[in-house]
Amino acid sequence: MKSKKPLIISLAVSMGVGGLSALLTRSSMEKYAFLDQPPLAPPGWVFPVVWTVLFVLMGIAAWLVWEHDGPGRKSALTLYGAQLGANFLWTIIFFNLGRYGFALGWLVLLWALILATVLRFWKENAAAGKLMLPYLLWVAFAGYLNAGVWLLNR
Repeated sequence: MKSKKPLIISLAVSMGVGGLSALLTRSSMEKYAFLDQPPLAPPGWVFPVVWTVLFVLMGIAAWLVWEHDGPGRKSALTLYGAQLGANFLWTIIFFNLGRYGFALGWLVLLWALILATVLRFWKENAAAGKLMLPYLLWVAFAGYLNAGVWLLNR
């Protein structure tokens, strides 16, 4: 039986990034609630639920790539780390700094990094690539929400 330690570490990394983001932006969430929102904007309670699920899926996907130990593992996990960092910074840019236009541009970069990660993960382990797809779709939806907030609150 394989050790569960790599899975625990992978989940701790992804959940740690998400948890730290939430911790650093929690005071800004009240301000966000009072912003004009685009149509289809979900209620505030949806975000922590969805992000928790997504960070768990990301952690499992990264673990699958790690366990596969394929030739592209290092580059796949490097992309994964880059997109985690970009995700963390987007949260700060959008919520703490309130730079909605800049955050939208940053989100486009984040989406491209996620797409590159999905494709690299898929090459290493198809299940890992599939686990990243909900994240890619959610960030596309977040782009719509970010654009709406930017346009409605200028």
